[in-house]
Amino acid sequence: MRLITHNMLQCHAKNCNTNNFPLRFENVEVEQIEADFNPEFLVNMLPKLDWPALASTAVQLGIANVPQEVPADAAENEEFLKALHNLLLETHVQQGQMVCNNCQHIYRIKDGIPNMLLAEHEI
Repeated sequence: MRLITHNMLQCHAKNCNTNNFPLRFENVEVEQIEADFNPEFLVNMLPKLDWPALASTAVQLGIANVPQEVPADAAENEEFLKALHNLLLETHVQQGQMVCNNCQHIYRIKDGIPNMLLAEHEI
């Protein structure tokens, strides 16, 4: 699962309406998988990202070079866009789990695919 996907996932368990984003990673295996660099795509995605969530997730995964705020010149800053590309599109969580900070529900990740399905009593 790419971090761009993680940045859009939240817990949907029954009565879990607050503090359910971002999901916290635990016991994860991370792999770098090369992807084509597309700066236009990244510039278009910037407004859709929750930057504080992305920055905190990067710290959880041991990635320390993520700025706390998006640079003012982000669209023209090729160094920033390449680092963002690496973070969002080349960093893959292959195994592990995501845990809701509110209700502690666990969403497992296997072979890079998060299982976001809920049991009937959790809906």
